This record gives sequence, structure tokens and C-alpha cells, in this order.
Amino acid sequence: MTFEGFPSGKINFTRIPSLFFRELLPEIDSLEELKVTLYALWQVTRMEGETRYLRRDDFSSDPTFMEGMGKTAEDAQQALEEGLAQAVARGTLMRVDFDHQGEKTAVYFFNSPKGRAAVKAAEDESWQPPDREAPSTTLDIEQPNIYQLYEENIGPITPLVADLLRDAEEQYPENWIRQAFEIAVENNVRKWKYIEAILRSWQEEGRDDRRDQRYSEKSRREYLEDEFADFIED
Repeated sequence: MTFEGFPSGKINFTRIPSLFFRELLPEIDSLEELKVTLYALWQVTRMEGETRYLRRDDFSSDPTFMEGMGKTAEDAQQALEEGLAQAVARGTLMRVDFDHQGEKTAVYFFNSPKGRAAVKAAEDESWQPPDREAPSTTLDIEQPNIYQLYEENIGPITPLVADLLRDAEEQYPENWIRQAFEIAVENNVRKWKYIEAILRSWQEEGRDDRRDQRYSEKSRREYLEDEFADFIED
């Protein structure tokens, strides 16, 4: 396969710590370890909450990722095992094994302050991984980024709007942004100020799926009470 190049227009980016390039990349000499580490970074940056982790199945359930790990399914599984083991041995990832319905479940955390705190909580048995499905985001169905969402649901992007979107992209989790756009579309309030109010309310008051409706209504009131609301509302 030959890479055809990056497309024109806005594309999604993944934030990677500079420390990865300065300290980890020069030391990693295994392709399996490199792929596992980069994929884990890509997945974790798309999660929300204080405790961010990956199960082994979160790697193996992504068909596009696994296709690049080996020519056969058996080779890919073996390469995944080697890459995970190498990342743990290097100290990039930390592994904790849990008993789940009589079976061992391996959970991986990044070796960061929050990751180390999660491992300690797991070892103290004050935290257990909740039952959940594999991440909904895989390499072949990545969701549109904030710029695409704005153009598709609100309108053209001006330089000023681009700055606002860039700040929001750095401040809020990707899935929050996507869900805030969905709420705006459902309520037919296609304005960035409304979406920003939703994101701000989640950040300030905490996000809970059961309270999404209340937050969206509160944000709509904030938007409507703005001094310019009379000029943009029917």
C-alpha cells in the first residue's frame, strides 16, 4: 500500500507529549512496542474522566489496528502481546490484572500521575474497572473533528472562529465537543456560543449522562439571555 498523502482542509490531530519524542522514541527499538504505545496514546486522548485505561481487548477489537500488527490473526495477536509486554517493561504502561467472572482481565494505564494513582487504587481494591464495551472509536471510523463539525452544522469558519475552536479543542475532551454539537442540532440552536455554554457547564459542574438534558436547557437559557439574543432569535 502506498500512502496518497494528507488531504486538503482540516484534519484531526492527536496531542502527544513532547516527552515521548525526547525520551521514549529514541529508546524504542521494537515496531510492536512503538505501534502499541502510539495507539494507546491515540485512544486515551479520546477518553474522558479521571481514570483512563485500556483493556487488552481495546487493542485487539480494532480491526484496522490489528491488520497492521501481523500478516495473520495469530501473528497479530502475538505481536500485540509482545508490544504490550515491552511497553510495560519499559515503564510506559502499567498493567494490573483483575479477576472478572472467574477470568483474568489485564488493564493498562499510562505511567503518569493519574495512572499511578489509579494503579494504587486498584492495588488497594478501592477501584475496579467497570463493565463496558470496547471504545466506540476505531481507526476506520474516527469521528469528524471540531472544524468539520462547525462547518457542517453552523457555517464557514472565519479566522476569529478558528481561534475559538482551537482553544476549545485544547480545553475540552473530543467526545464532549461532539455531543455538545449534537445537543445544539437537536435543539435547533446552531450557534457556537450555545455549544460553548454546554461545554462550560459540563466543565464547571461535572458531566453526567443523566443530567445532559438539564445542562442543555440551562445552556440554552444562558444563550437566550445574552444581550444580543433578540437579534438572532425569532
